[in-house]
Amino acid sequence: MNGIPKIEDLRPSHLGVAAAMRKRWVVILPLVFITYSLAYLDRANYGFGAAAGLAKTLHITNSQSALLGALFFLGYFLFQIPGVALARRTSARYLIFAALVSWGILASLTGVIRTYWLLALDRFLIGVAESFILPAMLILLTNWFTRAERSRTNTLLMLGNPLTVLWMSVATGYLIRAVGWQVTFILEGIPSVIWGFIWVIVMRDHPHETRWMDATSCKHLGDQLEREQWTLPKVNGMGHAFRHPSVVLLSVHYFFWSMGVYGFVLWLPTVIQAGAARGIAITGLLSAVPYLAAILLMLAVGYFSDRSFRRKRFVWPFLMLAGVALFGSYVTALHSFWWAYGFMILAGGAMFAPYGPFFAIIPELLPKSVAGEVTALVNSWGAAGGFAGTLLVGLLQARTGDSRAGFLLMSASLIVAGALMLCLRGSSNNTLTTLPDGSRGA
Repeated sequence: MNGIPKIEDLRPSHLGVAAAMRKRWVVILPLVFITYSLAYLDRANYGFGAAAGLAKTLHITNSQSALLGALFFLGYFLFQIPGVALARRTSARYLIFAALVSWGILASLTGVIRTYWLLALDRFLIGVAESFILPAMLILLTNWFTRAERSRTNTLLMLGNPLTVLWMSVATGYLIRAVGWQVTFILEGIPSVIWGFIWVIVMRDHPHETRWMDATSCKHLGDQLEREQWTLPKVNGMGHAFRHPSVVLLSVHYFFWSMGVYGFVLWLPTVIQAGAARGIAITGLLSAVPYLAAILLMLAVGYFSDRSFRRKRFVWPFLMLAGVALFGSYVTALHSFWWAYGFMILAGGAMFAPYGPFFAIIPELLPKSVAGEVTALVNSWGAAGGFAGTLLVGLLQARTGDSRAGFLLMSASLIVAGALMLCLRGSSNNTLTTLPDGSRGA
C-alpha cells in the first residue's frame, strides 16, 4: 500500500498541466491575433484612401491607383520563403517584431509621400515587411498547439482579417471624414510600432522559454507534438516537398482564392460608395457587415473542422458559395444596389470561413522541418493571386466605369478555387491527415 501513490498526490500535477494548457489560449492567441490584425489594418486601409480621393489628391490615374494597391502583393510574394528560412534559423519572435515596426513606419509614410514612384516603392516595401507574418505565426502556433487544436487556433489568428476590417471600416470612414485620408494613414500606422515592443517583451518562440509553463507541462506538450510528427511521411529535402502533388495543387488553389478575396477587400468600399451614393462614413458602415458574417462563419467552421479532422469538406463548399454569391451581385448590380449588396454579404462571409481548416492541412501533410517553407510557398501564391485580383479588378473598373466586370472575375476565381480543392485526394502517396482511428482523410 505504501508503494501506491494516492490519487490526491497525483491530481495537483495533472491539474497544473491542464491549467498550463488552458493558459496558452489566454496568453498566446491574443498576442498573435492583435499582431495579425494590425498587419491587416495597414494592408486593407488603402482601399479607403482610394475611395476618399487619394488618386485625385496626388493627380494619378485610376490605373496607377490600381497598381499602387497591387504592388503590396508583389513585395508580399517575393519574400515569403526567405522570411520563413530566416525565422527558422533565428527567431520568429524577433522577425515579427522587426516587421511590426517596419510596416508601421511605412504605412504612416503612405500619408506623407506626395510623389507617385515613392508611394509605389512604399507600398511594395509594406508588402515585404508583412510577408514574414503569416508563415512565422503559423510556425509559432505549431510550437504551441496540437493537431486537435490547429483549425481553431488558425481560425483565431485569421480572424484578424475580417474583425480588423469590421472595426476599421467604421473607424477609418469617420477618421477620413474628420482629418482626411493622409492623417488617417499616419494615425493607423503608429499602433503597429508601439505593439512591436509589447510583442517582443511578452511573446516567446517555445513553451520552455516561458516562466508560466513548468517543466512537466512543457514535456507533456512536447511529447504530444513529437508523436504527431511520427505519423507524417518522410521528405527528402525542400525541393521534394515543393514538388509534392498536393503542395502544387494547394498553391494554385490559393492563388485563385486570394484573387477573389483581395479584389473584394480592396475595392468593396469604392463599389459601395458608388452604388449607395452616400458619404465615406456610411460607406464604412456598409463595408463592415460582410466581415461580421465572416467572423461568425469562421468560428463555426474552425470548431467543427477540429471535431471531425476533415479539412477539405470545410473549404470547398464555402468557396463555391462565395463564387455563386458574387455572380448574383454581378447579375443584380444594374437593377438593385441592395440585392447586390446582400449577395456581397453572403460572399464576404463564405470566402473567409474556410481559412482555419485550410491552413491546418499543410502541417498534417508534411513534417515540421518543411511545413513552414511549404506554408510560405502556398501563401506566396496567394499573394500573387492578391496582386492579380487587385490589379485586374481595379483595371476593369477603370476601363468599364463600373464594378460588374470585376465581380464576374472574382466569382469565377472563387469557383475555380472550390473546384481545385475538390481535386485534393488522400492516398498512400498523398497523405493528408491521419485520423484517430487510423484512417486517412483530407
